[in-house]
Order: sequence, then structure tokens, then C-alpha cells
Amino acid sequence: MQVFGGLISPYVRKVCLVAAQKGVPFELVLANPGNSIPEFVAASPFGKIPAIRDGDYSLCDSSAIIAYLEAKHPETLVLPGEAEARGRTVWFDEFADTILASSMQKILFNRFVGPKFMKVEGDEAAARQGEAELPRLFAYLESVVPARGWLVGESLTLADLSVASVLRSLRYVDWEPDPESYPRIGAWYGKVRDTACWQQIAAIEDAPRPKRQQ
Repeated sequence: MQVFGGLISPYVRKVCLVAAQKGVPFELVLANPGNSIPEFVAASPFGKIPAIRDGDYSLCDSSAIIAYLEAKHPETLVLPGEAEARGRTVWFDEFADTILASSMQKILFNRFVGPKFMKVEGDEAAARQGEAELPRLFAYLESVVPARGWLVGESLTLADLSVASVLRSLRYVDWEPDPESYPRIGAWYGKVRDTACWQQIAAIEDAPRPKRQQ
């Protein structure tokens, strides 16, 4: 399976984490939104990342891709079967995708992605707005993270991978939650980062990139 995108994106990282948790081999094909790679365009007609190509099958959007992987590879589930647990897992996935990531992206784009990769000046007012929004979101997480265990139930789920993936993107702008201020988040986040799937993807993300030839 090919995954199109880059691991700086929490959505791309989340798909790769789910694939790793399920033991699904994949090739990460670096692609930016709007990239003209033919296979990427075929999989993502509106140029959004992530997208996948799995044999003759193509699909875009992280939630759709994970639903596909969950159905095709049910041996290791990331969505619980029990109704309340599944609902709670989907809520955390939505919280990560649309609330936490929204604040994160204001900082990440304006202080890192825009200036570094797109050579455009960031909007510092928007970045500060994102910063102002994060403490409330961290306080919410601190209030719902169990003293021990995972976000939902007794095993790793999509809830953990989705939320932790957004926190990992904040590391690019030095905004991961302080474990002294948020000890429950710190303990839980450390537990997620100790999992085999996280270590696998972190090794790819943290690997030195080869220098471009002049």
C-alpha cells in the first residue's frame, strides 16, 4: 500500500500509525497538497493529504482510509466493537481532527510550514490565537485522561493515535503540553509513544533526510 503525504501532517501520521498497528506494510510517498503526482491526483481529486493506493483501489481522507483499513484488516481493531466505547473513540478522533488540530495548525503553518516550505511570511497574530486556544484544550484532555490506561478502554485505540498525532505535530513549534502542568496527559502520551507502532513511525519521521545534490 502507498500512503501519499508527509508525516508532519497529523492526518498522514495517523493513517501510518493505524497501518503500523495493524501490521499493514506501506510505502510513504512524499506528497504535498496539490501535488501533481498522477497516482496521488487519481487518489485525491481535490489534492488533499493523506491519500492511499492499495492495489487497484485508491482513497483519500484520513477517516475514510482508516475505516477502510479497519474493515480490511480486522485482526487488530482500532475502533472498539462495544457501542459506548466506539462512540467515545470516534469523539476523540473528531476532537483531534477538528478542534485540537485547528488550533495547532494556526501555529504550525504560520511559524513553520509557511516560512520554511512555502517561503511565505506567517501570520503571527493567527499563531498567537492558536497558542491562546491550546491551554483550554489541554485542560480538557487533562480532565478526561484516565489516571492509568488509555483514552478509551484497556487497549490502544484510534482515540489515542489521533490525539497523540496532533500533539506530535506541535513538537515542530515547541508546543507539546508540559508534563508538569498536565501530568495525566504526560503519562498517557508517554505510554502512547512507547508503543511499537509509534516507535515504527517515529523512526521514519525522525530519520535524517538525505541532502539534495547541488
